[in-house]
Amino acid sequence: MPSLFRLAVQRGIGASILGRTRALHTSNFANPSIPQSSVNRDEIDHFSKLSSEWWDEQGEFTFLHKMNPVRMQFIRDKILEVVQDETPEVNIEKGDVLKDLDILDVGCGGGLLSESLARMGANTLGIDASESNITIAALHASADPALSATSSQSRLTYLNAPAESLLSHPKRYDVVCSMEVLEHVDNPSAFLSTCAELLKPGGHLFLSTISRTPLAYALTILVAEDILRQVTKGTDTYSKFIKPSELVQFFRDYRSPQPIDSVNDSPELRGLIYNPLKAGWHLAPRDAWGALECNYLFWVRKPKDHAV
Repeated sequence: MPSLFRLAVQRGIGASILGRTRALHTSNFANPSIPQSSVNRDEIDHFSKLSSEWWDEQGEFTFLHKMNPVRMQFIRDKILEVVQDETPEVNIEKGDVLKDLDILDVGCGGGLLSESLARMGANTLGIDASESNITIAALHASADPALSATSSQSRLTYLNAPAESLLSHPKRYDVVCSMEVLEHVDNPSAFLSTCAELLKPGGHLFLSTISRTPLAYALTILVAEDILRQVTKGTDTYSKFIKPSELVQFFRDYRSPQPIDSVNDSPELRGLIYNPLKAGWHLAPRDAWGALECNYLFWVRKPKDHAV
């Protein structure tokens, strides 16, 4: 499998693509060896310091609050599309498509996505390597009787743990989500392998991350951090951004030599576009030109005949 090279820059844009570290390097993705830790302690410390701001919709995480409904739309629409394609005789409403599914939210932060998934009827486990993030997430959920850990109807559980720690347990998930996390981990190949291994055969993996392009640098670091100061300086590192083509190739190699024999076997990429005039995000149409130059969503499905 061709390796992905990190761009050898800390902040600028013009350095050689032959960077200091190979980012997506693994042997056989389908049969990973002992999992490497993906936890970057500096990143965890950074977000732990910001944990109290998770539920301030006008604060540090305002962009994620505005992005969350669009991420949920993508998840629900994609799973509904697959269900309708495979079982057209089943009449299922969009609002019920997540009901009773076992979903793992990796790097859940303060629980923005986890709460939304649980409210749609999914049995949701949110995990994060930051103890303070999990504390905030659990505290916020406790204020909602339907989500509280003491409620008999609660479908939401939180755990302070890295994803790799779950590999030793037999439970696997219908859906694994990891939103705005990939660009903050060490060993991204090991992290992706772990996410895939935590899926049931036929399960869905959803990711959102940032492409390594000049436009992404300009918008996420230069504008958001340096000029507008909407995001804390140092939150993102340009060299850790992952291009869509690199993600697609990684998972195509993971699936090989199994054939891709239907549209629902092919990875899907959709751009997330921010409209400053409306102060909101929208999902770009499929194959829209230039839509994947900054923030984007990614979906891939684990082969049904893949052994757990």
